[in-house]
Amino acid sequence: MSDKDLNWKFSDDSVVESDAVARARQQSLELGIDAISPAVGAQSAVIAAATGARSILEVGTGAGVSGIWLLTGAPGATLTSIDTEVDHQQHARASFAEAGIRSNRVRLITGKAAEVLPRMNENSYDIVFVDADPQSVIEYVEHGLRLARPGGTVLVAHALWRGRVANPAQRDDVATGFRTLLAEIAGSTAVISALSPVGDGLLQITKIRA
Repeated sequence: MSDKDLNWKFSDDSVVESDAVARARQQSLELGIDAISPAVGAQSAVIAAATGARSILEVGTGAGVSGIWLLTGAPGATLTSIDTEVDHQQHARASFAEAGIRSNRVRLITGKAAEVLPRMNENSYDIVFVDADPQSVIEYVEHGLRLARPGGTVLVAHALWRGRVANPAQRDDVATGFRTLLAEIAGSTAVISALSPVGDGLLQITKIRA
């Protein structure tokens, strides 16, 4: 194992997850969901706390791992989460309840993000968390930047896509899409961005205040 791999493993192993998150993670494995790593969850919670988030939008509910982390970091926030899978959202709802998150703090929308996001209000969210169909990541980030308030942050999970994004020899659609996204964001004067290598990568994009 390389030093970098050891760093990644150490970053994940150093995070202590709650019992509710651990059970949601196990449920994710059983459902075939690629949940965010503990280190990505912890970093997302820190960003939510530092932002003082009150309104969070999540694209990709899963079994609730990322949602619990985000709401742990922002205990006064409400979460709106979109997913195509009713079954996954039912498990997520149970995970939120186990974590002690009141039902009125979570709004679950079942549907395709590409159809739901265009109908949502601009400049309305402190954080937009994207962890859904990787083939549509550019589209989701474009919507996320429209929906995030000035000073708000779009978080993109799996931004290194299983180590393939950093290797230019990997030319599949997903790896190429993430590389295109990273290049476009890096060249934008409308945002400040950073790519964290924790877990499978976490891209952080903050809209510059007007």
